[in-house]
Amino acid sequence: VWIKNSLRPKVEGTRVAAETPRAAHTVKAIAWKRGISTVNLRAPRMLGAHGFLKTMFDIFERHGVEVDVVTTSEVSVSVSLENGAPPAALLADLGGLGELTVSRERTIFCVVGEGLRDTPGIPARILQALGNLPVEMISLGASKINLTFVVQDAHADEAAQQLHSEFFP
Repeated sequence: VWIKNSLRPKVEGTRVAAETPRAAHTVKAIAWKRGISTVNLRAPRMLGAHGFLKTMFDIFERHGVEVDVVTTSEVSVSVSLENGAPPAALLADLGGLGELTVSRERTIFCVVGEGLRDTPGIPARILQALGNLPVEMISLGASKINLTFVVQDAHADEAAQQLHSEFFP
């Protein structure tokens, strides 16, 4: 399968095949999705507590809300949610676990590349390319092929331009 740019049909494009040789450049694509919300749950009692994350994700399941990106620390968990503002009932239930902060109008970016996690310097180049833009969540490790992060919708165009300048000059 060949993927082409309809605005530049003479350009070779991207070939998708079952097996391909490893390319010289690691980053292959940058994708983003606007209009998401993030929920940060800060719960000091989470430290060393068995079953805390299960309890939290059971609440999401009970309300039928899908979680996209997850980042954790010792006492907080941040998640991204699609489809606008989280339901009030969900937030009320999560609020019983700790202090909640909800941020709307966010954009998830996903930088995709073969061996991205295992190629020294690539995650640093991604973050350096963003310059002074505030990054709110970063996820690297669950997959060897992508680094995901969240910025405010207001910074999405600039983030996309800076990443493209760095990896697709």
